[in-house]
Amino acid sequence: MKNQINLLNQLQELILTRDEHHQTGDGSHMDALSDSIDALAAKLDPQPKALYERLYKKDHIVMSPMSNGCCAVCGMKLPISQVQQVRLAKTIQTCSSCGRMLFTAEEDAPKYTGGKPARGEPRKTGISRFSAEELMLPSLQATTPQEAIAELAHAMSENRFVSNPDSLVKSAMERESVLSTAMGDGLAFPHVRGVEGGGLSLALGLSEKGIVWDADGSRVHVVVFSVIPVAVSAFYLRLVSMLCDAFKRKENLTLVRGSQNAGELWKNLVKATRYSVK
Repeated sequence: MKNQINLLNQLQELILTRDEHHQTGDGSHMDALSDSIDALAAKLDPQPKALYERLYKKDHIVMSPMSNGCCAVCGMKLPISQVQQVRLAKTIQTCSSCGRMLFTAEEDAPKYTGGKPARGEPRKTGISRFSAEELMLPSLQATTPQEAIAELAHAMSENRFVSNPDSLVKSAMERESVLSTAMGDGLAFPHVRGVEGGGLSLALGLSEKGIVWDADGSRVHVVVFSVIPVAVSAFYLRLVSMLCDAFKRKENLTLVRGSQNAGELWKNLVKATRYSVK
């Protein structure tokens, strides 16, 4: 059954990639993604395929990782006996609350390690909900997408936002191999889904020379790297849309790209996104 669970996870990632492309791309890869989804779904056994199709009609997130003995999507505490069954993966287990199919992440899978806000701490707003000055890199040294993602992933790890940055890089590059996250206007939004244990986190880096991101030779100057819990996959699409709207204003993009240090980059990012990121 582990093979079927792996297929279901791959299928969900392809579906969410298609959703991203539909909302933030030009639609040119929709048919190819749909064909890949159909081909992968055809490999499922009848029982998991029927369950997948039933859940998909309600929500495109049909798989949920088990995190600390809970369904990571809805937060339902799982019975100890079911936790063991999910780990054994001999049968497909579903959450009794949200109905999603459960799986256990690899032992070395990256996790959110940031602390929870202290009681009485002011509520964060805007882009501050997802990032911080420590995650601003105004002078990326990278010459390739992988190197850029690695710089940003290690900044997240060094500042205790997430664990296992090397695994993040590997997963992000696997996602890039499916469909580029370059959005035009010198922007790219690489990301990794399934980083559980906390909220969405975002790091931003600038490259003055630009990084060749795709085979067409176009250069990326602003790299926005995100790690995303499965439960907020739909919100991530909205966040990317908000950021794209902010950067479509030439003055905002110029402001951010002109930042000379981390403090200035953070200040300019907050200013550039104050009306678009709620």
